[in-house]
Amino acid sequence: MLYQLSYRGTAPVYGLPPHRASPARPWLWHAAGKSQYCWRRSLGTLADDAMQIVYHIGAHRTDEGALLRSLLKNRETLLTEGIAVPGPSRYREIIRDLTQTLRGAPADADMQDLLLGASLDSDEVRRVVFSNESFICVPSRALDDGRLYARTFKSTWLRNLFPEAEVEFALALRNPAAFVSALFAQQRRAGLRYADFIADTEPETLCWSDFVARLAEANPGCRITVWANEDTPVIWQDVMRAVTGLGDEIALDGTYDIIRRVVRREGMRRMRTYLARRPPACASARRQVMGAFLDKYAIPEQIEEEIDLPGIAYLSRNA
Repeated sequence: MLYQLSYRGTAPVYGLPPHRASPARPWLWHAAGKSQYCWRRSLGTLADDAMQIVYHIGAHRTDEGALLRSLLKNRETLLTEGIAVPGPSRYREIIRDLTQTLRGAPADADMQDLLLGASLDSDEVRRVVFSNESFICVPSRALDDGRLYARTFKSTWLRNLFPEAEVEFALALRNPAAFVSALFAQQRRAGLRYADFIADTEPETLCWSDFVARLAEANPGCRITVWANEDTPVIWQDVMRAVTGLGDEIALDGTYDIIRRVVRREGMRRMRTYLARRPPACASARRQVMGAFLDKYAIPEQIEEEIDLPGIAYLSRNA
């Protein structure tokens, strides 16, 4: 399930579970005690005259570009609502160059116009979604200093490209054991040994809540939307709507892009027929239905992976 965060203080983040218990019950992330973090299920109301900028920042080895591809299927629909999802070739190099030049200093109006002019085809845009899993760092640096994404300060570089805008961050989180395993698989293809890859990192100490707390502290007032990558087969529509800010009244293509990867063809056919004949009353009911079909028709090799690395031995269920 999706949750959003507005930073209102320096209280720690609590309650990030290491993995989900059931595909029919998506991960819930709650603040505990008297935390000053405020969790929301919807985007809420932003200032009508403020440009909204959303940075989808990963994490690495989660959706592998699937969110961008699903959103681009709806490019025209989104544009009619004032929402732009530009192709990555239009902005990634410019964002890299601007952030390296400014290094956290606020971009002036000319720099903002340069970036928006390269990214957009319309002036009638109120919300822009930029996506790059390496906005914070390249994969080889994701475990620097024995932490997840130690270079969190680079998120502030992104935020200050549009200092007057309403800026949000969005990211998928993956079970740390599966995340480390997937990262290493990528680095091993480049010839890196596990001992050199893991270095001084102690895998059992890796904690996503630490990263999200640092992200929030570095960007006061910015909303952060997080979701469990393992839940994406049943919450993909919710993810798409949260990132774009669209309500349920506007139909979107691509909402089954993830579940169709992990469910047998017969199961997809039966699920779509069931949902068409018995439209769910709410998003929660829809997720329960999809979770039930996922349980019954899942392709085992697509939803489970065995992790066997030094210090990590775990059977991860990915859906």
